[in-house]
Amino acid sequence: MVEFGGDLEITYVMGGLAREFGDPTPLVMSWLEDAASSGMPVDPRIWSADAPRSSYPACIAFRAAAEQGRDAAERYLRALREGIMCHRRKLDGPEALVEEARRAGLDVKRFRIDLESNAILEGFGADLEETRALGEVRLPTLRFLADDGGERRATGADGYEAWRAAAVAAGATPGSGSPPDVVAALLRFGRMATPELAAVCDLPGPRAGAEVWRLASEWRVTRVPVLFGELWEGGAGPANGGH
Repeated sequence: MVEFGGDLEITYVMGGLAREFGDPTPLVMSWLEDAASSGMPVDPRIWSADAPRSSYPACIAFRAAAEQGRDAAERYLRALREGIMCHRRKLDGPEALVEEARRAGLDVKRFRIDLESNAILEGFGADLEETRALGEVRLPTLRFLADDGGERRATGADGYEAWRAAAVAAGATPGSGSPPDVVAALLRFGRMATPELAAVCDLPGPRAGAEVWRLASEWRVTRVPVLFGELWEGGAGPANGGH
């Protein structure tokens, strides 16, 4: 959205990765392979003890969060992803999902009500039907729909250049503005990993890592350790422990 601005409109569809997780070995290997290729932090130890039973509750909870608007929905989706994949939180029960809503700054009382709504459950059912209609797809999958009805697809594992090419092929036009710096990116998007900062701020190679560590040394950002990497957030300072 930084590069294309308002020329792209995102619609989230919850594909429902697993009604019930079985043997986690293939999923763990997939996480590790994706982390190796992308450089994103991940902690698969969640599958060694007290693992989530299903991805469906989190999908339903995202639908409940979306009732509070796009910004709330995107903050909550990010909280779910970090909670499960980086912080080993078992997010498959109402109270755990409500706690993530609190962390994401949502109206918790409203979220509880929406989480129990039949309309939310029906909305998730419609998402499942839409996903199944696509055939065998790897989640997440990005679909770029052109005004003329044409479609381009890319998977989450394909990387940003493939996503960009699919968007352009579907008719989107990149903007001409300058990318944000690291501090501005963290203010806009919240917590981010180093590869995300590299993409958003257009800092190739080691430049993103060098810049964010420089800012950390000046107490301007905070490092959040994760197995195989870290996340970064703004607002660091000696008073709150720095990094």
